[in-house]
Amino acid sequence: MSDTFTARLRAEPPVLLDGGMSNALEDDGADLSDPLWTARILLEAPERVAAVHERYFRAGAEVATTATYQATDPVLLRRGVQVAREVRDRVAAESGRELWVAASVGPYGAVLADGSEYTGRYGVTAAALRDLHAPRLEALAAAGPDLLAVETVPDLDEAAVLVALIDELSLPAWLSYAVADGRTRAGQPLEEAYAVAAGSTAVVAAGVNCSAPGEVVDAVRAAVAATGRAGVAYPNRGEDWDAAEKRWRGDGTGDPVDAAAWVAAGAHLVGGCCRVGPTDISALGERLAP
Repeated sequence: MSDTFTARLRAEPPVLLDGGMSNALEDDGADLSDPLWTARILLEAPERVAAVHERYFRAGAEVATTATYQATDPVLLRRGVQVAREVRDRVAAESGRELWVAASVGPYGAVLADGSEYTGRYGVTAAALRDLHAPRLEALAAAGPDLLAVETVPDLDEAAVLVALIDELSLPAWLSYAVADGRTRAGQPLEEAYAVAAGSTAVVAAGVNCSAPGEVVDAVRAAVAATGRAGVAYPNRGEDWDAAEKRWRGDGTGDPVDAAAWVAAGAHLVGGCCRVGPTDISALGERLAP
């Protein structure tokens, strides 16, 4: 399946990704106050996660991103991939569409559940980052996703560790940073940040996620220029996460379906992140249709 995804990546129109898992679960009445976030629902009510995957597929998404962003337990990691694969297989059989599963790999800060994925610079060594990420990646890869979604990375130092690890696996991956004011969340120039993936054998796309829509064009251009890979773009609505109060702040005025400029900048995978739902993805698919 990973070979077919790589081929799809080179075709038109751009691959339509899904939207946010957390907001879709909350819309369904789920309580995400636990540090495990969406993975808690995966543990206690996996059918609710499955229902979200199905809603996105029915809205036109071609890729389901697993609810494993903050998970480290191998059982949860495997379950996240299994749930997404089961929905993918059923919807693909019913619709005749080719669909894929991307296993979500969040940054070290996501595991801390304190909002530090939006700041980076955790004060830990590269060895500590590797010790956290290596078993997560191995468990996810063993569960059989089509690719890895290495996402919301705030810091090029962490990205360098992640890229080295995914190059040891036999799966394609995309690498996406969380950015602000034209730099990584840790404050590094994007040209340097994306350069860590330039020599990767696994990274097939690079770009930006969970950032304001206004950040997308420059970030995708930087990613494509530095890596020579396809761009990936799935921003949030432009709100800011308040880690203390566990809620989004701001008016979210960015239009998540205004994607023509993202594609022109080099994005071949386009979708949404936090606060972007199935209705938005459906509208985005209509916008991207030839």
